Amino acid sequence: MKVIAHIKTDFHTKFGVPRQSGVVPELTAKIIFEPEYRVAEAFRGLENFSHIWILWCFSEAIREEWSPTVRPPRLGGNMRMGVFATRSPFRPNPIGLSSVRLLRVDLDTPEGPILYVSGADLMDGTPIYDIKPYLPYTDSHPEATGGFTDSLNPAELEIAVPPHLLERIPENKREALLHVLAADPRPHYQNDPNRIYGMGFAGLEIKFQVQDHLLTVISVV
Repeated sequence: MKVIAHIKTDFHTKFGVPRQSGVVPELTAKIIFEPEYRVAEAFRGLENFSHIWILWCFSEAIREEWSPTVRPPRLGGNMRMGVFATRSPFRPNPIGLSSVRLLRVDLDTPEGPILYVSGADLMDGTPIYDIKPYLPYTDSHPEATGGFTDSLNPAELEIAVPPHLLERIPENKREALLHVLAADPRPHYQNDPNRIYGMGFAGLEIKFQVQDHLLTVISVV
């Protein structure tokens, strides 16, 4: 398959990226296409859709071999499930699928057509294979069941950020960052209150600790 585009997000590493698309709708990103696909006609009519599907590559999780079972982090990293019953990046083919809100389509830029989206769960620079419109009449299933995820209802963390550190975060990035932290970016099998975690976001290095249900930001560089 050909890579048609790459996405530009605020996550420069995998750590902190939301576990599913739409979890943090405050996150914004833009999709920049490869020169071959910078053709305005290819996007005709796309602006009339509110959401799109993104078919992309788990570029940081490519392996030569695959395993029929994986350990979902949401189950603590100990219980195994079939790879096809999860959204693990470690698959026979490292393909991801995300639904995101399409904020706008800008056809006239120095980089060709650009799609602005929100709620993406992708790392900066992730290769994209395809874009498809989201169709509410067929893609939405209110009656659907979610397997083992139906029993998971993690509460959001409380967030404490000292005022002097909050000032170091650009105002237009604060709300998104706070929601990313509230969703608890740690691996679910880690619960050490003395451990210091570091997360790259919007060109900043955010360091924090978590005790019980309180996440405290201790450094913004």
